[in-house]
This record gives sequence, structure tokens and C-alpha cells, in this order.
Amino acid sequence: MKEYQKQFLELALNAKVLEFGDFTLKSGRKSPYFFNAAKMLNGGYLYSLADCYREAIKSANISFDCIYGPAYKGIFLGSIVSMILSKHGEKYPLSFNRKEIKDHGEGGNIIGNDPSGDVLIIDDVISAGTAAKESIEIIKSIGANPKIMLVGLDRQEKGQGNISARQELEGMFNMNVVSIINLDTLISYSESNPDYEKYLSQLKSYRDEWGA
Repeated sequence: MKEYQKQFLELALNAKVLEFGDFTLKSGRKSPYFFNAAKMLNGGYLYSLADCYREAIKSANISFDCIYGPAYKGIFLGSIVSMILSKHGEKYPLSFNRKEIKDHGEGGNIIGNDPSGDVLIIDDVISAGTAAKESIEIIKSIGANPKIMLVGLDRQEKGQGNISARQELEGMFNMNVVSIINLDTLISYSESNPDYEKYLSQLKSYRDEWGA
């Protein structure tokens, strides 16, 4: 595990972004853990969070022309990543979408200039891939190229078939999906940390049922 991955995982646990219990996901699947990046907004975590995303970008050696953050969590994630990249002299246009089209003022459902060229989509998590496909279709409809998707957590779950949602997105849209951590990372961390060993059997059972 790389240092920024460990930092991200411990940030998620300390901020209660990553919790264990009984949860129903948007996909309808029952999960023993849940990831909600919005809890990072409770204070004191955003700079470190942005730094983890920046380190993941550097580690993956990816290039892009602009950043797109899907509503709603991608809005603040895209913003803080854009800001920390700018601090290091790497300036990229940033845009994000509204859930509903605005019919007055600047109108439309994109805030900021429309994405163009190769687009980096920044979000918190990928599960079944449904939300990711919505963002990709928006970007493609504008004429831009959804080249890379970077998420904090890849749940490594099946998409609509027997391959993972990540593999589905990469195959369908000829793009690269990158994550800071994934379910395997979480299981490995739990195996080496006595505080989280009690969740191991549930995590492994979930991976056996929905993993790909």
C-alpha cells in the first residue's frame, strides 16, 4: 500500500466517511460497509483529501485537459483537486453539472465552461457504474472525450454483467478508471489492523457475492 493510499484510508475512517454496518446501496445491493465522501466536509480534512487525489494522479501518470465533477460530491472534490493542482502550477479548467437544467441566467446544466478535449472525471466512489455512465454520456454529448475517471474508492463490484463496473466502463467508453483505494485495499488493511479484523468475514463474503 502506498503512503497516499494509507493516508486516504485513515482519513476516511477518522472522518467516518467509511463506516461498517448494514447498508442498502443505490444499486439495491446490501453492503457491510458504506463510503460517503460528504462527511469530509465536517472540517479539517479537505487539504489532505485533495493531496491524496493529487498523489493518485501523479502515481497513475495521467494527462488531461480539464476536470469535471459530477453533482453532487464531485463538485467539491473537483474543486479542491483543481485548487491543489493550481497551487503546484498545474492549472486546469473546472466544470460540473446541475441535477436539473436551469432555464434562466446562464441556463443549461453545466456550471463553468463546457468540458473540452480529454476530460478527467473526479468522484468519490464507483459501485455498479450507473452514476459514472450518466457523467460520461453528458461529457460525450458536448463533444468532449471522457478519458479518465478518478475515484476515491472502487468497490470492485460487478456492473451489469459478470465483469466489474470499472472494466465495463473501460471497455464501453475506451477510458481509464483509476481509484485511490479499492475493496481489496480495505480488506488488506483490516487484516493487519486489530481494530477492524472483526469486519473481515463480512467484507470477504460481500466480495465473494458481488466482487469481480
